[in-house]
Amino acid sequence: MPHTRSAAKRHRQSEDRRIQNKDRTTELKTLKKRVLRAVHDGKKDEAETLYRDLSKRLDQAASVNTIHKNTASRQKSRVALAIAKGAPTAVRAARVIKK
Repeated sequence: MPHTRSAAKRHRQSEDRRIQNKDRTTELKTLKKRVLRAVHDGKKDEAETLYRDLSKRLDQAASVNTIHKNTASRQKSRVALAIAKGAPTAVRAARVIKK
């Protein structure tokens, strides 16, 4: 338990931020899955539309330090590559580059 009023407030604030960050990261994962599922199903137009939303959300999360800016950039790059290649997953697309 916090010993001071300021410590109690900091505890409340950190708990609120933890919940907000968890919600944001869950949303990002869901959006990424939706994009990759659309790519896998061959719905390129839908995947590109979802990618724009994912890209925007990743940038927003990076701007408030929910995720690191390089993490956002890396995820955008891998998903864009998956869309361009039509690969079923971003992991497979990343392997194509290494070869």
